[in-house]
Amino acid sequence: MTDTTWTLVTGASEGIGKELARCAAKSRRNVIVAARSKEKLDALADELTQQYGVQAVAIEADLAARDGAAKLWEAATAGRTVDILVNNAGLGRNGPFADGEWPRELTSIDVNVTALTELMKLAIPGMVERGDGRILNVASVAAFTPGPGMAVYHATKSYVLSLSHAVDAELDKTGVSITALCPGATESNFFNDADMGDATIVKMRKLPSAKSVAEAGWSGAITRKTVVVPGADNKITVAFSKLVPARVSAAIAQRLLSR
Repeated sequence: MTDTTWTLVTGASEGIGKELARCAAKSRRNVIVAARSKEKLDALADELTQQYGVQAVAIEADLAARDGAAKLWEAATAGRTVDILVNNAGLGRNGPFADGEWPRELTSIDVNVTALTELMKLAIPGMVERGDGRILNVASVAAFTPGPGMAVYHATKSYVLSLSHAVDAELDKTGVSITALCPGATESNFFNDADMGDATIVKMRKLPSAKSVAEAGWSGAITRKTVVVPGADNKITVAFSKLVPARVSAAIAQRLLSR
């Protein structure tokens, strides 16, 4: 690593993204943290610099905006080389598909799919040219099943997983790898933001910490794993979903997502 080589983490103001930024800093990597909350980002950047002795930069970014990803990449790479991209930013909404307001659904697609894809497009050419790079895409165990009650969210995460698999295969022998992190329900503000703080999946058991999920994902990216599913229960869920019809998986997901 050099003083001009950086890790960019989106959605870094809280939860898994914040912990992934800490993982990068613990690895003595300079970090660019991006999200919509500049105040939280500034505090995190100060923490990373003071605690780990790395350089840290905070960039306010709205990845739901049409030019949000391009603006973020331009700001992030001004005098810096991003050799690890962490696409963590993501949104979800709980409720029947037919009742969802289109602007909110579109925002989820813009952040979870469009911005993630564009940032990959912007990052990969330089990584290939240098012969080294890593991209960590935060997907979900939701990627493996249909999700009645969170239909768009599950669909976007299926996209992220499929894209990660395909592009990682395309980049074989280039020195660039794509890793998809597929956590299950995690202790964070995500469920409250998605209007599902009282969902069955949240109440039924103690959720793993964002820190433990981030550490598993970071380790997977560094060792260039294609897919990381943290936690034995999540691994069982994924294995089960591959053995039963989609309708059965959907019924189980619907029950877990219900209030």
